Amino acid sequence: MQGKNSSEQGLALNEQLTVVLISHERPAFLRRALKFYSSLPCRILVLDSSANALAETAREYANVDYRHLPQFGYWGIRSKLAYGVEQLQTPYMVFAADDDFIVHDALLEAVAFMQDNPDYSLCHGYSMMYLALANSVHYYRRDKKVCEDYSADHAPDRVLDYMSQYLPPFYAVQRTAILRDWYNAMPEDTIFQWQEIGHTYYMLARGKARVLPIPYVVREINYNDSDHNTEIYHSLAFVDAKSVAEREAFAEFLAGVPTQVVHQNPEQGKQFALKTFAALLDSLKTSRALDAELIIESKWSNIEGGPRRRFGPNQYVEMPFYNQVFFDLLTQYEFLLHTMPAGRVQLEMLEGVWARQQNLMLARNNDSPESVVDRLWQAHDSNVFNREVINRLIVQLQTMGEDDEAQKLRDWVARLEAMLLEGHQPTFKKMLTGRLLDWLAVRQPDSEQAEAATRYLAANDGGPQFGIFLLDLNNDIDQLQVTLDSLLEGHSKAFKVVVFTTGEPPAATAAQNTLHFVRVTQTNFVDKLNQSVNQSSCEWLLLAEAGDEFTAAGLLRASLELIAAPGVRAVSTDEIQRKEDGALVDLFRPGFNLDLLQSVPSLMARHWLIRREVLIDIGGYQADFSKALEFDVLLRIIEQGGLDGLAHLDEPLLISQAVELEENAHERQALLRHLSNRGYKARVNSAQPGTYQVDYRHAGQPLVSIILPAGDDLRALKACLDGVLLRTRYTRYEVLIAANPNQSAAVNDWLGALNHAKVRVLRADQPLTDAALINACSLEAQGEYLVLMAADGEVVNPNWIESLLNHAQRPEVGIVGAKLVDRSGKISQAGLILGLNGGVGSPFIGEKNAAEGYMQRLVVDQNYSAVSKVCLMVRKKLFDALDGLDAVSFADGFSDVDLCLKAGQAGYLVVWTPLVQVLHNGDLPQAPEALQALREKWSNAFAQDPAYNANLALSGKGFTLGEKASINWSQLIA
Repeated sequence: MQGKNSSEQGLALNEQLTVVLISHERPAFLRRALKFYSSLPCRILVLDSSANALAETAREYANVDYRHLPQFGYWGIRSKLAYGVEQLQTPYMVFAADDDFIVHDALLEAVAFMQDNPDYSLCHGYSMMYLALANSVHYYRRDKKVCEDYSADHAPDRVLDYMSQYLPPFYAVQRTAILRDWYNAMPEDTIFQWQEIGHTYYMLARGKARVLPIPYVVREINYNDSDHNTEIYHSLAFVDAKSVAEREAFAEFLAGVPTQVVHQNPEQGKQFALKTFAALLDSLKTSRALDAELIIESKWSNIEGGPRRRFGPNQYVEMPFYNQVFFDLLTQYEFLLHTMPAGRVQLEMLEGVWARQQNLMLARNNDSPESVVDRLWQAHDSNVFNREVINRLIVQLQTMGEDDEAQKLRDWVARLEAMLLEGHQPTFKKMLTGRLLDWLAVRQPDSEQAEAATRYLAANDGGPQFGIFLLDLNNDIDQLQVTLDSLLEGHSKAFKVVVFTTGEPPAATAAQNTLHFVRVTQTNFVDKLNQSVNQSSCEWLLLAEAGDEFTAAGLLRASLELIAAPGVRAVSTDEIQRKEDGALVDLFRPGFNLDLLQSVPSLMARHWLIRREVLIDIGGYQADFSKALEFDVLLRIIEQGGLDGLAHLDEPLLISQAVELEENAHERQALLRHLSNRGYKARVNSAQPGTYQVDYRHAGQPLVSIILPAGDDLRALKACLDGVLLRTRYTRYEVLIAANPNQSAAVNDWLGALNHAKVRVLRADQPLTDAALINACSLEAQGEYLVLMAADGEVVNPNWIESLLNHAQRPEVGIVGAKLVDRSGKISQAGLILGLNGGVGSPFIGEKNAAEGYMQRLVVDQNYSAVSKVCLMVRKKLFDALDGLDAVSFADGFSDVDLCLKAGQAGYLVVWTPLVQVLHNGDLPQAPEALQALREKWSNAFAQDPAYNANLALSGKGFTLGEKASINWSQLIA
C-alpha cells in the first residue's frame, strides 16, 4: 500500500503535497517520524521548536527540509505554524504530528480527490488511536461513522453539519492557499483551543470537506490530561464570565473574517458562530463522532510470526480498518514503535524491562554455559527488540553449537539494524535506572584505591566489622544467592553473615563462621535474631532481607567513615530500590530527621547500621513489632539517649526491593508507644497508607501573637488580614500590624480607620526594615508564641494555628513553617535548602499542590534547616533568647533563615508541615550581600544542608540525581 509515488493525474507527489511535520522537545518522536515519512515521495517540511537542533538526523533524508525554530518555543505554536504555511510551495499540505502515522496511500487518495474537486478545502479519512507499551500496542476506535461528504453549496449548512459530527480536520490534506489565508487572518494571541475550533470553522466556511471511507491516520492516544489544559470542550462548555466573554469575542472575530458564510449584519454572523460552537459542544458531549474504546491488543513477543492480536468484544465492521492489508500496515508501524520507542508510557515500562534484562546479563558465581544461556533466553523473552540481549545470546548459542538458532537471531538483528543502527543503550542511559547504574559504577574504587583502603583498615585494627543479619523467611535460595553474591563481589570483606531461614540450612555452621545459618519459623525468628545479637563479635549490625544486593563500594566506605566515629550510636545510609517492574529509583535520605522518620518509617527506618552494644542496651528487637523491627528499635534508641549519636552516611549500601506504602499496624503501634513514653496522649492519623500525621494533643491553648509588617500594598494587606480574621478557627490570638511612619497614604488611612478587637496597629518612630519592625513588634507581643507573617500571604485552612502549635509546643521544636502555594495551585515554597540554585532555594517549585514529591516530602511533616517568615511560628522566649531577627546583617533579606539556623545551633528542630498552607508567590529575596553574609556565617550548613543529601543535585527543583558520582577515596584514608 505504500508503494505508489504519484496521483492519478500523473503529477509527481513532490509537486503537489508538503507534509509539515511538527515537533517540540521530542527528539525520539521526531527521529521516528522522519524515518516514517521520509519514504513518501513528497516534500517534508520539519518545524522543530526544540532548544537543540536535530539537523544532522534530518540531513540523512534528501526530501526533508529541516527548520530549527527555537524562537517559537512551546507556546508559540500559532506563530510556528503560520511561519511554516508561508514556506509552502505546493498546492496541498498536511500537518503531521511527530507521534502519528498518516497512512501513505491515504495521502495519495486525498490529494487525488482534491485535484478532482477544486471546490473542496480539505479531505481526510478515519482515525484510529494507539498506545505503545513495552511489548505490545493497544489500538482504540476513535472515530465513529459520520456523514462523509459536506458538500452543501450553502456554506452555513456545511459548517453546522460538520460541527455537529465533529472529526478534527487539523491533520487533513488541505489547500495551501486557503490555509494561508486563515493564518493571515488569525489574531497573534489566539490560544490553542480557539485555533483548533477556528480552523475547522474557517476551512468549512471557505470550501467543502470530504471524509474518505478509508483508514487515514493512526494517532497516539492522549493517556493523560493536557499539560496546558487546552481541551476545546472546556472552552466551549464553561459558563463563567471569562469563558463566555472569550467565546463571544472569538465568534465576533469569525463573523468578521471574509468567507462564504455571509450574514446581513455582524451580530447575526456572531450568533451563527456561537451556534456552531454549541453544535460542536453537543457533538463532544454526546460522543456523536468521537469516542475512545479499546478494540485490539497486539503483542510482539517472538522474532517469528510477527505480533499476535487479540480483538475486543466490540468490533465495528462499518469502519474501514478490518482487512488484512491494513493489519499488515499496523505490523509495519508496530515494528517502528518497538525498534524506536518514544512514548512516555512505553519508555516507563521499558525501563523496568531493560533493567531486568541488564540484570540477567550479569555474570554470576558458579555460572555454567547452560545457566548463562538460560538467563539470556529469559532476557530474550522479556523483550525481543533489545539488540544487546540478542547479540549476547547469539555468541552463547554459537559456543554451544546451536548454529541454526543463532542464525535466526542474526537475521532478526539485521532487520533491527536496518531500521536503527544504535540500540536501546543511549536511551536507557538517559533513564534514571541507567543513570543510577552508571553512577554506582563510578563510585567503585580502582585496584590501587582498593589496596590503599585495605592497608589503611589493616593499620586500624582491621576497621569496623559488620554483622549482616539476612532474613530468608520465604526460604528462597535464589534470592539468598543474589545477596551472598553481591557481598562476595564487593570491595569489603569485613563482615559476618547470619542467615535466618525457614528452610533446611544447606550446611551445618557455627556462630563464629563467616556464613552461619539459623533455622527459624515465622513466629520465633525475632528471638533467634536477639540470640545472634548477643553472640555476635561484630561492632555494627545490619538487618536485611534475602534478595537485597549490596553495592560494590558501600560497605568499604562505611568502614572507612566509621573508624573515626566513636560517639555514633546508629547510622542511616542511602539505598537504591528496585521497583516491581525492575526499574531502579534512588532513596537518598537526609541527615537524621525525626519528623520524617515518624512520618514515613518504611522509607526512613530500614537498613540502619546499629552499634551492637546500643542494640543490646535497649533490649534488642521486639517480637511485638515484627513487621516494624527497625522502626521500633530506632524509637527506643531515641527514648534512651535522645537524638545524639544518630548519623547519616550519604552512600547507598543496598539495592533493595522497593517498599509499597501501606497500612502497617506495627508501625502505628510502635509510634503510639513511643509517643506515650515521651508523655503524649497522641493520636496518629494517616492521610494515606504508610504515612503518619501525629496529633500531639497538647492540653494548653496559649495566646498567639501574629506579627504582620504592613507594607505598601493595601489590597494584599487587607486580603491577608481578612484571611486571618475570617478563616482562623483558633480563638486565642492577637494581630500586631507593624507600620512605618512613611507608609503609603492609602495604607496609612486604612490603618487609621481600622478597628477590631483582635488587631493592634504599632507604629515605628522612624523607618525600619521588616526585620527591625518584627523585632520591635515582638517586644509588644503578649502571646507565648509568635507568628511572623508576610503582608502578601493569605492563610487557607482554618486550623492553621492549631497545626503550627501542634509542633511548636513540643519542647524539642524551635520553629514551625508552612507550605506556600501560588494562586494557580502550584507549589511556590516547600521548606528552604541551603545551596540550592546557588543560594537559598526551595525544592518542588511549580509542582501541583497534590503532588507527593520525592520520598513523600511534599505531603508529610519533616525537619528542614530553614523555613520562611511568610508564615513562621516560634516560641517568644526562644525568639528573645536568640536576639530575634538580625536586622543589621540581614536587613535586606534572609533574617528568617538566619533565625532558623540559630535555633538549630541551639539544639532545636525546625519543622515544616504541609498541613498549613498559605497563598503566596514564594519569591525569595534578591539580596546578594545578605546572601554572602549568610554563607560566611553558616558555611558548614551551606557545605552540606542536613535536610538534603550530597548525592542530590543543587539545581532546578531539587531532589534529582546529582552529577557528582565519584568518591574521594584518598581523602577517606588520609
